[in-house]
Amino acid sequence: MVMGPGQMQASLAFDEPVQIPDGSGGTNASWAERYACRAKIRYLRGGETVQAARLAGRQPVVVQIRRCAAAEAITTAWRMRDVRTGAIFNIRTVVPTDDRRWLEVTAERGVA
Repeated sequence: MVMGPGQMQASLAFDEPVQIPDGSGGTNASWAERYACRAKIRYLRGGETVQAARLAGRQPVVVQIRRCAAAEAITTAWRMRDVRTGAIFNIRTVVPTDDRRWLEVTAERGVA
């Protein structure tokens, strides 16, 4: 798959969950940025579900990023963040493309 630099318009960061000491012997859950890159985002058909008597919108996306050692570390426990808008996406799958040069990350916004 040939992709020019003009198609990589999104600026994304990938955050890993971490435990930070709270000073009282316990820990607080937080996120730490582990990888940032340019990407191509393809929006898929979204939907709405009723949760707690409210409509909740879901927006699935497929993101294409260059494959490297840092990108290979991304797991479904991580989250994806749009650096420009601050939108948070939950990562569902991370799959290499057929040519093994790219990773396709399927993620969803608006879900836990």
